[in-house]
Amino acid sequence: MKLVAATRGSPLALWQTQHIASLLEPYGVAVEPLVVVTSGDKDQSAPIHQIGGKGVFAKEVQKAVLDKSADFAVHSLKDLPSLTPEGLKLVAVSSRGDPRDALVGSSLQGLPVEGHVATGSVRRKAQLAALRPDLNFHELRGNIETRLAKAENFDAIVVSAVALARLGLQPKAMEILEPEIMLPQVGQGALGIEIRTDDLETNEILLRIQNPVSRVEVDAERSFLAALGADCRSPIASYAIHKNNQIRLRSLAASDDGKIILTDDRIGDDGIELGKLAANALIENGAKSLFKG
Repeated sequence: MKLVAATRGSPLALWQTQHIASLLEPYGVAVEPLVVVTSGDKDQSAPIHQIGGKGVFAKEVQKAVLDKSADFAVHSLKDLPSLTPEGLKLVAVSSRGDPRDALVGSSLQGLPVEGHVATGSVRRKAQLAALRPDLNFHELRGNIETRLAKAENFDAIVVSAVALARLGLQPKAMEILEPEIMLPQVGQGALGIEIRTDDLETNEILLRIQNPVSRVEVDAERSFLAALGADCRSPIASYAIHKNNQIRLRSLAASDDGKIILTDDRIGDDGIELGKLAANALIENGAKSLFKG
């Protein structure tokens, strides 16, 4: 059996699609990639939060599934908006990779006073600014290789640790930032697979590669994102760990300059409900006033 997978064309996106293909191979399923150029790929200069947030890396890929050019889509879940378009469903989440961020070019302690750090993420910028108000921040766009090539222009850049690992990249100077230092993006490190809601056969096949623990964690984080009503145009973060039938969900909302940091940390057995409770708690503490329109 052959299925067509819609994907972005970056080396990382193609690695992700090939990874999903390798998980399906034991079930006799061959995967043919369909490369889609997204709005985020076309505009490599403007900050992501200025050109539409999370959806800029997903809409065209989702459209390929909706118009039946592809049977399913493979997404980095951190790029996927919390609201799924009508006609699609998030059918599976494969085993999650490293959710943490990586500082490349220097350690956090090694950054000079008034050092220059580049990142395309308002979440990363806000949390670093809270830790080091002296730092100067610069915009960083492009695929992971492009970003690494630009690293020499700054004291450090911030990227996802999983992107480096998946592409076998090992920068000489690097520090992995633990969640206690920098809380990850919703869904970071996880891959999500979307299909058409009426495609029952593909649904049955792709459910076979779902990792139940990763799915519970991602659902909790995405529940928080949906209830908060924000996306990557706002400095927010949420990270769930499912262990011993309990879920710990740590969440954050911040001002762009990092001067205001609101946090929530709770444990429960229902991830969806935890996400909603966390969002409501931050909203009660003024989170909505931190978000751009």
